[in-house]
Amino acid sequence: MKYLALVYYQESIINAMTEKEWHDLNQKCIQCVAGLAEAGHFIAGQALQPVETATTVRVRNGETLISDGPFAETKEQLAGFYLLEARDLNEAIQLAEKIPPAQLGSIEVRPIRDLPPPD
Repeated sequence: MKYLALVYYQESIINAMTEKEWHDLNQKCIQCVAGLAEAGHFIAGQALQPVETATTVRVRNGETLISDGPFAETKEQLAGFYLLEARDLNEAIQLAEKIPPAQLGSIEVRPIRDLPPPD
């Protein structure tokens, strides 16, 4: 079964890091991906640009509304994602525990919902 592991952390924590701390965190993430891939659990993943680069799109009554920034103000911002293959939620949680930013913020684990075939 596929699970999406959404990585959240406070960008203020990241912004306060030294260049070396930021580099080391990124290297840990790269090593994590390599380990997950080697074990057959990693499907895809990407890091996201900072939240100030986000654009939110809504369509209401046929009108497109665009606003800068994320949909909601939160303490933690979405920083990236890992698409994982796991037997069940318990295994997905065990895999998410290994994602390095879990030590700084949180990892939201959600099962992927398959859409029905087209009519």
